[in-house]
Parts: sequence; C-alpha cells; structure tokens
Amino acid sequence: MKPTPNQRLSNRAMAFVLAGGRGSRLKELTDTRAKPAVYFGGKTRIVDFALSNALNSGIRKMAIATQYKAHSLIRHCQRGWGFLRAERNEYLDILPASQRVSEEKWYLGTADAVTQNIDIIDSYDVDFIVVLAGDHIYKMDYEIMLQQHLHSGADVTIGCLTVPRMEATAFGVMHCDTKDRITAFLEKPADPPCIPGDPDHALASMGIYVFRWEYLRELLQSDAADKGSSHDFGNDIIPQIVKNGKAMAHRFEDSCVTSGLETEPYWRDVGTIDAFWRANIDLTSFTPPLDLYDTSWPIWTYAESVPPAKFIHNEEGRRGNAVSSMVSGNCIISGSEIKESLLFTGVRTHSFSSLDRVVALPNVEVNRKAQLKDCVLDRGVIIPEGLVVGEDPEEDAKWFRRTDDGVVLITAPMLAKRAAEIG
Repeated sequence: MKPTPNQRLSNRAMAFVLAGGRGSRLKELTDTRAKPAVYFGGKTRIVDFALSNALNSGIRKMAIATQYKAHSLIRHCQRGWGFLRAERNEYLDILPASQRVSEEKWYLGTADAVTQNIDIIDSYDVDFIVVLAGDHIYKMDYEIMLQQHLHSGADVTIGCLTVPRMEATAFGVMHCDTKDRITAFLEKPADPPCIPGDPDHALASMGIYVFRWEYLRELLQSDAADKGSSHDFGNDIIPQIVKNGKAMAHRFEDSCVTSGLETEPYWRDVGTIDAFWRANIDLTSFTPPLDLYDTSWPIWTYAESVPPAKFIHNEEGRRGNAVSSMVSGNCIISGSEIKESLLFTGVRTHSFSSLDRVVALPNVEVNRKAQLKDCVLDRGVIIPEGLVVGEDPEEDAKWFRRTDDGVVLITAPMLAKRAAEIG
C-alpha cells in the first residue's frame, strides 16, 4: 500500500529511536541509566521528546533500540507509553540488544541496530522510516520532513541545525548546493563548509534521517555483509548515499514547533553536566527558551499520581518559599528558600536550608541548614545537615564532581565516601 496524494505520510511511517548510548560526558548521571533515560524538565525523561514528537506528528508505530544499562529506560517506556493500543495499529516496541542475529553480536553501530530488527520493521508494513536520536531536547513536526522527502525524491533526508560555522566543528556537517542537496558529509571538520549565500553559518546533522523503508532495507543488508563497515549511519550509510544517491538537507527551522513564546528554534544536546544543568535552569526563566506549557504539542511521559507540592512555615528566617523556580508534585518545601531552581517529584527540603540554581532529581532530601548553589543532585541523594556547596571550589572538588564552569554534581556514592572519610 502506498500513500495517496492527500494522505498524511506519518500514517505510513514508523519512528525508530536509537537510545542505546551511555552518554559518558554526563559522568556519574549515567552510571545507572542510559542518557535517554536521564531526567529533564521536572517530570520528563530525555527520550520523551523524540517519542512525543513522533506521536504529535501522527506517527503511531514506534520502536526504541536500547543497549547500555537499559532497565531504567525500559521501565519508563513501559509505564509511561503503555497507552498505545495494538488494536488501533499503534505500537511502541522496545528492542534491547538481545543477540537476536548472533549469540556474539550486540548492536555494533547505529545502522546495525536497525539491521538486526529488519523482520520486526517489516511486520509494521510501512513505507517510510524516521530514524531518531533519543537523547536531544526539541519539538519538531516530522510530517513536514516526510513531505519534503517525498516531494524531493530524495534517498535520504537529513534533519539539520543552522549553527554558527565554527561551532559546527563538533557535528557532522552538510556541504550543500543552493537547493539543499547534500554534496558532502563531513564528520567534525576543522573548517566547516558554510551554507551557500551565508558564510557565517553551517548545516549540522541532528541525527534525524528519513528513508523509504524498501530503499533502506536493501542498503542495510549490503552494509551488514561489508566486513570493513562500522555499520553506522554517520560513518557508513549516509556518506554512501551522498556519493551514490540523492541526499537532501531538511532545515530544523522549517519544522520546529513553537508556541509563540520561543524566540528561536530550540534544540539542545544536554550531553554534559554543564549543558544539562544550564538547560534545566533555563526553564525557570520568566520567558524560557522552551515552552513546556504548550498544550498543543505536549511532551508525554509517565505521570505519577502524587499529591501537590506544599510550602510550610512562615516566620522570619524560616519560610518555605520558591522564587523563579519550578517545583514538581509531592515536594515539601519546609522552611527553605528556593531560588532559580528546578525540583523534580518528591523532593524534601528542611528548615533553614537554601537552594540557589539547583537541579534536584526525584526523591532528593535536603536536610537542615544545608546551603547549595549551582548543583545537580542525583536521584535519591540525602544532603546532610549543614552541608555547604558552591562557596569553596577546592572543598567542593574534594568530595564531588565540579565542572570547569563551577557546576557541582552530587551523587549518593560521593556522599557516602565523604561521610566515611570525615567520620
């Protein structure tokens, strides 16, 4: 079955989310979870953005390939995305690297993760496949990209960010002609090619690819037989299409979803402690760069049934209050001062403590008189009474992970080691 001229292409497409990466630059935040399972924005996980974009775009067939420490991610998807109904041709298949092809083979690369599940994708009976990275924060209508792919006659359409040219050295960069046909794909070039007519900017890959499934299927089978291939989209599949087929760039600004409050297209790779902290703290701004309150394009997630947040005590020096902050359900702010901070579900702060530009993941407890500034608190940590962080860089770095920009990551093992050493 092929799409008719007036049919939404998303009805004949599936989304394949690559979510197997560790995200090692997030350090201890990914010791127990893959990067796509890391918390973001008060109640969501990073992977929810790619999945929500697919769902909101009209794609009802999805698969998510997992590999590194996948339990947290799998559990989240089962709990938060179980509303899709197979009797309505809606699916979210979770595809762990389970040695389906060989007892010795995990996913060898991003392309191999798709190759090992060809039979499952075949069963979806789709015409198009949208391959997505599961570790970025953005809102995007994939239907617009699908339409461009069909009308341009491309073999692959690649989602691209417009970035300052010299910032593109950290990305895969498209060298395009004036019609956005890709003539070369360069991985992290020292001197990135500019956009034609715009010498100050370049087109950087978002890790989003659209293919006709029949075409990609054949390409993947050939790649699997190539012993010299790394079986990766960026290293192998895309350069081959650029050389031998037709590759087109799709500009993110053409399909970015905004509510009217955002001043520019929003996309973030929160792959470092600093970037993760900054993106979360940015959400507490008076007009944040990403509007999470846009009900026309919701970010779906696992919604826990919890009581509302509560603020208690109202006396001088012991007043539960929060300013320019986001406080999730089941938080109790007891005689504490919260400034420019983001608190996930179930956080408890006790009297005479203060949090200033702090990202506190679920079920954190901050005990009395603790003074925290510019911190990320991992899930479930218990901050001891009187702990001061953010005033003495050397002391912070002695016990915790302190970045070059001065952000301090605190985890339970770090606190346990500190407690053992100071008695």
